Amino acid sequence: MEKFIGNMDAKADAKGRVFVPVVFRRILHLAEETQLILRKNESQDCLTLFSKTQWEEELMQLRQKLNKWDAEQQGLFRHFSSQVEVMEMDGNGRILIPKKYLQMTGITHEVRFVGMYDSIELWNPDRLEKANLSLKDSQDSIKRFLVNT
Repeated sequence: MEKFIGNMDAKADAKGRVFVPVVFRRILHLAEETQLILRKNESQDCLTLFSKTQWEEELMQLRQKLNKWDAEQQGLFRHFSSQVEVMEMDGNGRILIPKKYLQMTGITHEVRFVGMYDSIELWNPDRLEKANLSLKDSQDSIKRFLVNT
């Protein structure tokens, strides 16, 4: 499957329906991906959209790392695997983002789709800008990371 790169803006209607950008829809269509998985991102103030195939791979990798006989690790897996919405694009290429997810991330009318190689992030553009500014402020950290890898 081709990978998701770039970023595009879209608009959500009053019901939370938003068009998935054409470039991302084409990738999903070519891969014959009809189901999508939406979840609140664990570390960022955004939503993450996965193809069903990629989501299953993510779950498998996590399951292999966690001990299913350890209650804490089982709880982590339960949290990660159950806090999702399974969805399909309608005939027009739209998805319906549930209101609770819109509220969690502050997405109202404007939505920025950001390709993250194997997934797509959905951001409130103002919050993305703040996150990017915070990252810019920590360029020394980035340089240290790149030098040490």
